[in-house]
Amino acid sequence: MVYDFGYRLRELREKKKMTQAQVARKCNISKASICGYENNIKTPSLDVLRRLCGIYEVSADYILGLTSRKMVSVDGLTPSQREVVEFVILEFKQNNKNLSRLS
Repeated sequence: MVYDFGYRLRELREKKKMTQAQVARKCNISKASICGYENNIKTPSLDVLRRLCGIYEVSADYILGLTSRKMVSVDGLTPSQREVVEFVILEFKQNNKNLSRLS
């Protein structure tokens, strides 16, 4: 599959149920810029890319197509809630390893 930067941005925006205007306001740029990024006409600056990562809660590597791995944001969670999330992730990883060995 050919990577499409604009498609990925549009997909992320739609998953957040946001309009181009809403994203533009959050990034402090014009709606036309967001439209240009999504149509592969323009390329965002590093600062705008960072803002988009924050809005969409994904890594720059994901937006840029360098990885298909998504991240889990723990912003806003208490330290004990973060521990629970980390524990659950480790449990899932361990269970996957155990299942692989059985196959």
